[in-house]
Amino acid sequence: MGLLGNLLSGAGGGGGGAKFAPPVVMGEESLMRKKAHGTSETPVQSNLKWGCDVKLADRICNFNRHYAENSGYFRSTSYVAEASKAGEIIYYDSNSGKPLFIAPRGRTFAAYLEESLDHGWPSFRDEEVVWENVRVLPNGETVSVDGTHLGHDLPDHAGNRYCINLVCIAGSPA
Repeated sequence: MGLLGNLLSGAGGGGGGAKFAPPVVMGEESLMRKKAHGTSETPVQSNLKWGCDVKLADRICNFNRHYAENSGYFRSTSYVAEASKAGEIIYYDSNSGKPLFIAPRGRTFAAYLEESLDHGWPSFRDEEVVWENVRVLPNGETVSVDGTHLGHDLPDHAGNRYCINLVCIAGSPA
């Protein structure tokens, strides 16, 4: 079993039936119940930011609970080039268009990007989460309040670290 599997099964810091300390807003498993389109009411938006693949996004966001886009996927898109010029970015749910993360906050873009490159996925910290629209399930799965699978909370020495699939946060505002 790999690192992610160990963490999700409870062998590491964030797995099992953990409760995460505030500001984390815990969610119920019912958020991810079957709906009209997998775990969501709608498919992903048809024109995702940064050239993200719509089919991949729909599969990961709506028909998946444990898997992710390939590590480093975000480097194959226009994301890094565009984001490095943007300052603070609001990341929107690829299904609903609700804001999910605002980054970087409390750090530079260079620090945010370095952490994301080190871990292979866009990596957010507590102060960058829009808690009105994001929940963490007891096993660390990070989801939107509308049932979009986003990624996982994989805490490290600095605290909660939300490793998030770019395809799931590449939407446009509702």
